[in-house]
Amino acid sequence: MAKIAVENPFDDVKVALEEKGHNVKMFESDENLNGYDIGVVRSISDVNVDQFDFPVVSIHGMSVQDVVNEVQQRLER
Repeated sequence: MAKIAVENPFDDVKVALEEKGHNVKMFESDENLNGYDIGVVRSISDVNVDQFDFPVVSIHGMSVQDVVNEVQQRLER
């Protein structure tokens, strides 16, 4: 399955994505990451999207299930 980076402190999102079979790593907002299929962040405005070489999903205003659904949809594209 996909390799996904999830911003701390969203452990509930990490668990939900792992239950779908994904490889998930937690990260701090100031960390530079690469090599992931997709990332989940607090808010796009809080993160310099250029620091990632993969698409990101903003968790702002979404439930855990909404985030999981959005990640799944983006991975299927």
